Amino acid sequence: MSNKMVTYEVRGQVAVITLNRPDARNAVNDELAQAMEEAIDRLESDDGVWVGVLTANTEGHKSPVFCAGADLKALNAGGQTLGTKRGGFAGFVYRERNKPIIAAVDGLATAGGCEIVLAADMVIATTRSSFGLAEVKRNLIAGAGGLFRLPRAIGRAAAMEVILTGDPLLAERAYQLGLVNHIVEPGEALNAAIALGEKIATSAPMAVAASRRVVLAAAYESDENLIKMTNAEFAPILKSEDTKEGLVAFIEKRAPQWKGR
Repeated sequence: MSNKMVTYEVRGQVAVITLNRPDARNAVNDELAQAMEEAIDRLESDDGVWVGVLTANTEGHKSPVFCAGADLKALNAGGQTLGTKRGGFAGFVYRERNKPIIAAVDGLATAGGCEIVLAADMVIATTRSSFGLAEVKRNLIAGAGGLFRLPRAIGRAAAMEVILTGDPLLAERAYQLGLVNHIVEPGEALNAAIALGEKIATSAPMAVAASRRVVLAAAYESDENLIKMTNAEFAPILKSEDTKEGLVAFIEKRAPQWKGR
């Protein structure tokens, strides 16, 4: 693809889509969101590809980060939506599609990064991976599906703790709770995800697509109302003084001073 923030590579009947902003911990800005949408368009239109794998470039990371979520510097500067009309956040989280996508996570997936993982169909994670919704620490809420997808994935009580504390869920615990399909050693997530994708690709693609649609219909029946509720709750928070303070504190690398307004 021409946009290097997201790369697209075909390996047999599996397409590898890579978040490629390692210098920004693969945080989502408008450009990355548009590139992701283009990658999903390509996956969906490629008749020779039946499964997608979503991974991230963590080159240069002392502690690898799959995706840190929204680019808070871009958000604080204003004028960016960090999403697309069809896909929502990152051009992905609400995107309708027919082909299954496996997230290959080797490192931290937090905030919007975790919501990207939750929008995938399956997850391969390494032992050093973790998953979190840290928005409450910046007076934000997980506005890209995390508030209703995480409870569906791991149960209400466990999800409530993750969401209200903002603390990450370690890979082993995520596996025990059902968020993660398989745990592998560091550096092996991509290969394991491709192997799973190749196994799925041996099944009839029409049956795979139809089965996936039924599974999702059962699991996400009331998404429309939940999206509306999330948006309604999020709008006044975005306009608050504490949101500005949370973003500035993040940029200045200091503890925020909350005012509750």
